[in-house]
Amino acid sequence: MSLLEVIALTAEDARAAQDGGADRIEVAADMAADGLTPDPDVVESIREATSLPIRVMLRAKAGFRTTGFELDRLRRAAAGLAEAGADGFVLGFLDPSGHVDTAATGKLAADIAPLPWTFHRAVDHAAAPAQAWDAVRHLGGGLDTVLTAGSARGVDAGVDVLVRRAAAGPEAAGMIMAGGGLRRKHVAVLAAAGVTAFHVGTAVRRDGAWDAPVDPALVSEWRSLVSAATG
Repeated sequence: MSLLEVIALTAEDARAAQDGGADRIEVAADMAADGLTPDPDVVESIREATSLPIRVMLRAKAGFRTTGFELDRLRRAAAGLAEAGADGFVLGFLDPSGHVDTAATGKLAADIAPLPWTFHRAVDHAAAPAQAWDAVRHLGGGLDTVLTAGSARGVDAGVDVLVRRAAAGPEAAGMIMAGGGLRRKHVAVLAAAGVTAFHVGTAVRRDGAWDAPVDPALVSEWRSLVSAATG
C-alpha cells in the first residue's frame, strides 16, 4: 500500500490535502527553518478539519542538534500536542559530531510511546549518512518511517542513494519515505526500487511557495502519480 504525506500549516491546508486524496498530514510551523513545532491550537484546528492521521513536528530550532533544556521543552510539548490530536510525531537529532543522537532521540521517543513516529531529514545531514541510515533503522521504539532525500541537497542529488538503500530488501524499502525536493520524475524510479511512501510540501502549492495554500488539484495529481507507480 502506498502513502502520500502532505505538509499542512493550517486547517485549510489539511482540508485541501484530504480533498485531494492524501493519506497522512505532517503538521509543522516556520518552514523558513525547515519546520518547527507548531502551536497546539493549530494542531487542534487541523484535527477538527480532517480525519487523516496527523504527525506533528517536534523540533525547537533550525538545525538538528538539541540541548537538554530544549529536549525537556519538547517532551512537555508532545503531551499537549497529543491531547490536541496528534496521532504521531516527527523528530530526530544529531550530536555535536554530526552522528545520530540516539540518547536524545530515544528519550523523546519513549515519552511519545506508544504513538508512532518518523525520523526526519536529519539523517541526510549527518556527518556519515550511510552510518546514520543504519543507526536510524535500528532505533525502534515506535519508529516506522524515515523521511529522507538521500542527500542534504535533496532528492535530485540523492535518488540513486535511495534506490540503493531500498535494494537492501523490503524492510529497508518500507522504512523510506522519499521527500525533500521530491519531483514527479522521481516517483516511478523510486517505486520501481520498492519505495512506496512519498512526502510533499511546496510541490502541492501553486508556484511552489509556502505562503500559497495547499491545492487539492495538485494533491490529486500526486495521488494519481503515486498510485500508478506503486499499484
